[in-house]
Amino acid sequence: MTKTQSKQQLGVRGENLACAELERQGMQVLERNWRCRLGEIDIVAAEVGEAGLTLVFCEVKCRSGLGFGHPLEAITFTKMRTLRQLAAVWMREHHVKASTIRLDAIGVLLVSGEPPSLTHVRAVG
Repeated sequence: MTKTQSKQQLGVRGENLACAELERQGMQVLERNWRCRLGEIDIVAAEVGEAGLTLVFCEVKCRSGLGFGHPLEAITFTKMRTLRQLAAVWMREHHVKASTIRLDAIGVLLVSGEPPSLTHVRAVG
């Protein structure tokens, strides 16, 4: 992260890269940064496969270095439990039914002078 790049800008860049990765894997991004009183879902995506429609609710963590550990280390059990609750609210509010839902996490490492590094963990919680 450069001195002129804020934490928020870093997060937006990380989410943009995460969305591009999900789309590269054949998913369709349905929504980003959806909020309700319980919290926020970074990315909601749809994946169509043999089992039908899978809704993917994805938490994204982005860091500019490993000084505080890998970005995925910041995704706690409590955060994933909240994401599961948020997924249920999102589905109710959007009247969407899916064959399955999946909670994923993407860690994005943006070290100055190096290419971005993404780690996608499927079915975290």
